[in-house]
Amino acid sequence: MAPNSATLDIQLTSPRRQRVMGVVFLLFAAAIWLLFSRNVPSGQTTTFVMTPGGFQSSFPDWKLPSLATLNILAFASAFLGAFQLVRARGFGRRTNQALALVVGFFIFGFLVWAAAGKSMNLAGLLNGTLSKAVPLTLGALSGVLCERAGVVNIAIEGMMLSGAMMGTIVGSLTHNLWLGLLGAVLTGMLLSWVHAVLSIKYKINQIVSGTVINIFSTGITSYISAKFLQEYQELNNPGIFPPWEIPLLSKIPFIGHIVFANNMFVYAMFIFLIVIHVALFYTRWGLRLRSVGEHPKAADTLGINVFKTRYMAVLLGGMMAGFAGGYFTLGSVGRFDEVMTAGRGFISLAAMIFGNWMPFGAFGAGLLFGFADSLASKSAILGVQIPSQFMLMAPYVATMIVLAGVVGRGQMPAADGTPYEKESV
Repeated sequence: MAPNSATLDIQLTSPRRQRVMGVVFLLFAAAIWLLFSRNVPSGQTTTFVMTPGGFQSSFPDWKLPSLATLNILAFASAFLGAFQLVRARGFGRRTNQALALVVGFFIFGFLVWAAAGKSMNLAGLLNGTLSKAVPLTLGALSGVLCERAGVVNIAIEGMMLSGAMMGTIVGSLTHNLWLGLLGAVLTGMLLSWVHAVLSIKYKINQIVSGTVINIFSTGITSYISAKFLQEYQELNNPGIFPPWEIPLLSKIPFIGHIVFANNMFVYAMFIFLIVIHVALFYTRWGLRLRSVGEHPKAADTLGINVFKTRYMAVLLGGMMAGFAGGYFTLGSVGRFDEVMTAGRGFISLAAMIFGNWMPFGAFGAGLLFGFADSLASKSAILGVQIPSQFMLMAPYVATMIVLAGVVGRGQMPAADGTPYEKESV
């Protein structure tokens, strides 16, 4: 029996959990002071550049006293931790928001410490975060569409990789980026059709089916790249979609150049986020799709075609994965290289789980992973004495913490990964 909202509220606000979270807040406060404040000499200033590179300055740089800022962040985190421990119910249902705030203090403290006595282009860091989050968010949306209907799709990596290659070939041959993007989307749909047939019709283990597609995609794309694309460069030069500044919105100080001066993949990501969220949770179509992923037998009893609905969801997910693959070649690099997705399909699955199978939750997780990737590059430029691998590892650690239930249990669709057996009359 699924827990009702009252039961979930009790779980989220239990006294033990409140105490644990209070201790966590205090540990973050101690970490800010021990790791950052103690290592910053007094008198240093941290400068944050508030305009991305390549744009004229439209917002004054942000100069902060490094040590004072770190001490304030540590004190604020300690205050939140003490409040959580002393008060009977702490922040109650807002504990997760308080946790997000404290984590934000820690991350900002790291930035202040890393750039102490130097300058960091904060706007450029955020712009890079948004760009790196695009394929992860699109891949996570692919996973949301499939798993909300009850089909596990770990083949997102292979669909993205094949879509990236096909987008390059079609775009190069036709000299048309839109046709190249169409080729990427159709490639993702074709591979998702294979996955749907194997997992829905023949009821093959969905993990095995997805793994087969990933292996096939890695092999075929590497072969074609080595045999043809490396030798005939005219097949591997599609170009990229240029950035387009949205009038008026791109002139908004600070935010404008970060959000509203990008290529079409960024804008498409926001459109897909809104459309999929509304479609899943505010339409009859979405209710049917989610019912198939939660209780297919009940949905079948009510006249919903479970198999057709799952086929549709997997095909849509494959098209989204192909679109995400198109980003790598048509929206970022402008050419195809072997295994260029570099496991981002799997990271997308982690983002989907982190985001609790919700479109905007997946976007938030994509931003987190993108931020870690972008921060690793910035830290290397600033000469921070922390291996970049540790920063790239941070989102995965956060994902494990989420899966362990620290911020509440995830609500995976009940029938996710379970083939449906229609009862004979």
